[in-house]
Amino acid sequence: MMSSGSSVFRVGISFAIVCIFYVPTIDSLPELSPQKYFSTLQPGKASLAYFCQADSPRTSVFLEELNEAVRPLQDYGISVAKVNCVKEETSRYCGKEKDLMKAYLFKGNILLREFPTDTLFDVNAIVAHVLFALLFNEVKYITNLEDLQNIENALKGKANIVFSYVRAIGIPEHRAVMEAAFVYGTTYQFVLTTEIALLESIGSEDVENARLYFFHCKLVLDLTQQCRSTLMEQPLTTLNIHLFIKIMKAPLLTEVADDPQQVSTVHLQLGLPLVFIVSQQATYEADRRTAEWVAWRLLGKAGVLLLLRDSLEVNIPQHANVVFKRAEKGVPMEFLVLHDVDLIISHVENNIHVEEIQEDEDDDVEGPDIDTQDDEVAETVYRDRKRKLPLELTVELTEETFNATVMASDNIVLFYVDWQAVSMAFLQSYIDVAIKLKGTSTMLLTRINCADWPDVCTKQNVTEFPFVKMYKKGKNPVSYTGMLGTEDLLKFIQLNRISYPVNITSIQEAEEYLSGELYKDLISYSSMSVLGLFSPNMTTAKEDFSEAGNYLKGYVITGIYSEEDVSLLSNKYAATLPALLLARHTEGKIESIPLASTHAQDVVQIITDALLETFPEITVENLPSYFRLQKPLLILFSDGSINPQYKNAILTLVKQKYLDSFTPCWLNLHDFMEKKHL
Repeated sequence: MMSSGSSVFRVGISFAIVCIFYVPTIDSLPELSPQKYFSTLQPGKASLAYFCQADSPRTSVFLEELNEAVRPLQDYGISVAKVNCVKEETSRYCGKEKDLMKAYLFKGNILLREFPTDTLFDVNAIVAHVLFALLFNEVKYITNLEDLQNIENALKGKANIVFSYVRAIGIPEHRAVMEAAFVYGTTYQFVLTTEIALLESIGSEDVENARLYFFHCKLVLDLTQQCRSTLMEQPLTTLNIHLFIKIMKAPLLTEVADDPQQVSTVHLQLGLPLVFIVSQQATYEADRRTAEWVAWRLLGKAGVLLLLRDSLEVNIPQHANVVFKRAEKGVPMEFLVLHDVDLIISHVENNIHVEEIQEDEDDDVEGPDIDTQDDEVAETVYRDRKRKLPLELTVELTEETFNATVMASDNIVLFYVDWQAVSMAFLQSYIDVAIKLKGTSTMLLTRINCADWPDVCTKQNVTEFPFVKMYKKGKNPVSYTGMLGTEDLLKFIQLNRISYPVNITSIQEAEEYLSGELYKDLISYSSMSVLGLFSPNMTTAKEDFSEAGNYLKGYVITGIYSEEDVSLLSNKYAATLPALLLARHTEGKIESIPLASTHAQDVVQIITDALLETFPEITVENLPSYFRLQKPLLILFSDGSINPQYKNAILTLVKQKYLDSFTPCWLNLHDFMEKKHL
């Protein structure tokens, strides 16, 4: 045995059980000649250049700060360069000594702004000034209350305002506001001031520190009415502003009829508590008015929901009219009796636990879980925020049209919220699916923005976003639980074209099913077909298998055969009834598995495990499935496709049971690095 094992290992394979990828990036300041620099300018692209004498020692401090600004400016699509002038250079930017004390911002080959280098005193000032110059339409600078009131009046009923005060241009708080404006400037009107008198005129008591307000002008239809404003109480950092705007985007008040313990909103994900105002049918209108008033008072501090007691399946203590749910896990909910709005506000404010998130320019910032999950998604969304999607390929639903549409035809419905990065990223994938299915599917692709129609989504028991459900006439809706990507959703839709399990009625049909001929147009979406074999009198076993097949629809093709001549199939494939036949189409193999237990959940587990490969390539899509096995991953790293010699060696080790305590797999580093740099 040892000699056999040794010969396998001589192939020369290296493994890692735990792997962490770190690819250092080097962002140094490019040095170009004037001619070379101007040849690199592209139409519509911004570029910051500093022209200097190659041997000038006077600019060393500034160049250090400019070098630090290369990476953050590149994140916004802005290139940075040092342009070395020579004495015979005739460029206007390499002329007099005073011209060499400026940096120049170009868009294409058009000069937008000149910056004296003493205003670009550090990396924060450089980033802030450059973004401020580029965002002249998105950010309005004002100096008095009249200017602010004019902007308010112009935007009432149209858009909301993000108003900020900073002590000076170019400081870290100014940079944070500009970075937020780069992401959200097409959605909100940003307004900036450095005037203390203006801050005092809107009622701010703290004029020593930078402040940011969110003006709710979009809701105001009466020009004589003032826009409500909400103060951001955390320090002005990019991350804090991002989280604050996320909260401002969320619905002011949401009605729910679910167990409060199971309800989750963006507030909870961002570390804020939830306040449920318990209502009943007899006092609904008064309770809703109270809940709205509480929601305005607690905006930015807690999420407020109206809990409909009459529709609940769980018991809420009869005396309780308020439920308080903390963001911390494991903390029990509080059922309270608070008959005064001020008491509710006081209880929440006295029990809020919000950790301030500090940012440091030189350190990576670790925010709440939601941003750890979707920071790259958010980046993709704001990078593509002006890309026009062909939304006309899907039907937009509202409260008035939802029921009629889903009852009239077979539908796929995307439930999303337009204030969430993951939702907007998946909407792009959803539209890609619509493009692929255009003219080929009877399934109607629809979408509903739950930020606009929260009641509809609540009634459909949708509390997490994005979420996809399939509605078919006369059947219960089916929830999609796969990966949030184009190919996986397309597979789910295509495999749901037929009902499962398929009822096979003859031996010939069974053979066509197992060979892939019966549903050859679906084989590309399901590499395996499962056929359950049962004697006609195995009623309970057949019911359990049917339940399992229904549960797995959209993920694998399942069929059932229980005719009188079922023994012909069971004998051919050496199967003891009840049994499963697994037809692996890519390998051309059919294997049988006896069913010791026919419980539906056991059948689902058997089929799910059978779908897993013995030595798989690990991808983003299949990684959760292999993690579920709760074994360490034994990873073979490959620069491209797997070497057949290596694959055979691993399969030999698996067959000899050397790797039973691991999940052997391989990773294509070439593809991984390509995807990382896309």
